[in-house]
Amino acid sequence: MKIFIGLVLMLLIQKTAVAGSTVPASSSKDTTYAVRQTVDHLNDVAFGLYLNAPDSARAIAEKALLLSEKSDYKAGIGRSFLNIGHVYWSQSYYPIALVYLNKALINLPREKPLLLADCYELRGRTYAELGNYKDALNDLLIAEKFAGNDIDELAEVHSERSYVYMLLKDYDKATKEANQSLALNKIAKDPKSIAIVYGRLGSICIYTKDYKCALAYSDTAYQMSQKVGNNRLRAKTLVGYATIYNLQHKYDKAIPYAKKGAALADSIGVMDALSLAYQEMVTSYEQKGDLKQAMAYEKKYVAIGEIRNKFYRSKNAQLIQSYLDLDNRLDAIATFERNAKQIKAKMQFQRIIIISLSLSLLAVITLLLITYHFYRQKKDLSEELGRKHNALLEHKKLIEAQTENLQMISKVKDKLLAVIGHDLRTPLANLRNMVEMFEADYISPNEIHGLMKDINPLVKSAELTLSNLMEWAASQIRGRSINSTRLDIFLLGVEMEQTFCHALHQKNIEFLNQATAGQSVMADENHIKVVLRNLISNAIKFTDVKGTIKLNSAYEENKVIISVQDTGKGMTTDEVDKLFYPQTHFSQPGTLGENGTGIGLLLCKELVELNGGKMWINSKPGKGSTFFFSLPLNAEYA
Repeated sequence: MKIFIGLVLMLLIQKTAVAGSTVPASSSKDTTYAVRQTVDHLNDVAFGLYLNAPDSARAIAEKALLLSEKSDYKAGIGRSFLNIGHVYWSQSYYPIALVYLNKALINLPREKPLLLADCYELRGRTYAELGNYKDALNDLLIAEKFAGNDIDELAEVHSERSYVYMLLKDYDKATKEANQSLALNKIAKDPKSIAIVYGRLGSICIYTKDYKCALAYSDTAYQMSQKVGNNRLRAKTLVGYATIYNLQHKYDKAIPYAKKGAALADSIGVMDALSLAYQEMVTSYEQKGDLKQAMAYEKKYVAIGEIRNKFYRSKNAQLIQSYLDLDNRLDAIATFERNAKQIKAKMQFQRIIIISLSLSLLAVITLLLITYHFYRQKKDLSEELGRKHNALLEHKKLIEAQTENLQMISKVKDKLLAVIGHDLRTPLANLRNMVEMFEADYISPNEIHGLMKDINPLVKSAELTLSNLMEWAASQIRGRSINSTRLDIFLLGVEMEQTFCHALHQKNIEFLNQATAGQSVMADENHIKVVLRNLISNAIKFTDVKGTIKLNSAYEENKVIISVQDTGKGMTTDEVDKLFYPQTHFSQPGTLGENGTGIGLLLCKELVELNGGKMWINSKPGKGSTFFFSLPLNAEYA
């Protein structure tokens, strides 16, 4: 048991809180109300079953818990944990019961005082079962305060306090508390609680050796336990009969009750009552002189101790797994909600980018119209107002400067539209043709599968182009910020190899990740991934079939030099000089006719410099190219 408690505590320490993101509220208040009604109903059913069918009650409470988490119903979460705590308490798994009761106290809202009273009352009873009487009485005092004037809760508090005093052998206080509980339960007309209190009074009478009183209370408790379906109380009462008759030396009467109590306790898994029943049978047979039977039940008593230890070890493992499974399911809900929020945020950001680009395009068109209007006005005025020739020449220069600036903006716009139109039109057209041919039954699903493999590189190329355009557009619209962290270039290389696996396989290109494993740099992870994706994509594009691409890293003073080397077609010195300038950058088709824009390299240079590094190229025609960039080892640019 101590080992189990330790494992539970370790789980609680290691377990981080379920992410604070709440489940978005339903667009319909009626739907939310219906979900909460369902949760409350499930918890009502679970509470009604935990004494008679604890495993079923736990399953129902777990369903209520998952539904409460999805709808962010705090009271439902707290009550579900409380019901699971009731189940494990009823099965005598007190440490795991404490885990769920503590979770219930965290989630139960302050405006539900009766639920809080119930939780503190049950936690007090659990502490008593574990021998921690001081904390038990303290929790029962807190429960009494939360109960206020509620008769049912006050009756439960007095009943559990009676149990604690009985364990402390203060029988006068135990009797007083039990009688107070009985009086309140009679007012509340609660037969389940009345049955338990009668059983408690019977136990107190056994300890005070008032056997006549003990039998009377036990008879009442047994009859009521049958009516209310409390099998736990019925099993303990049967064993109590055996105890009373053994103390009165009526061993023949004691034995049948002990056997009945053992059978019932075994069927519902109340191991404490089963152990006590065997102990009473050992006493009965020893006093009768039937040493053979006494020894037989003594062996059962000893064996059940070993079985209990094995059982608890096995059951504890199951409980831990059950706890982890439930926790993982709760984590899955939280993760799903976090991902949903992230996707929603990305979609919102994409909408903003699209709107911004649309507005920019509209502004360019407006400026072009204005320019055209000024040009026409200039032409008309030049014919009429020859006298103002000098003034008009100055005005003309100003207009020409504006026109040149607008033409530059127009070229950027035209290039963006051309890139989007060219790179997205081909894969979309291919996909449309494939769908139309498939709908017309011209091609089979297997052929579709093969065509999909062929079109995948085109789609990925378009995706990379669109990603570069968005990154570039974002930098022009709102500037850039970085979030530097420690990065392992080798691990990023592994990720890149997986990303371009199909493209590498298609051209039968060998990718060699020769970066030093464990070698870390300080940089923004998203920025460096964009750089590596563009460099490796370009290397694949310009490398012939059966070529080689290498990723390397090396220390140099306080920085790391990273390089992407290919055995492709290479470039001349003049071509290399033009690559990193917006006015002169260019793009050539790849070895298989792949198209590009050249914007990716401009973006790479910008991102590397933003992270405190530099970028340069070594290339020879027909020998391949090596793209180098450096990154700092320290957090200077973080």
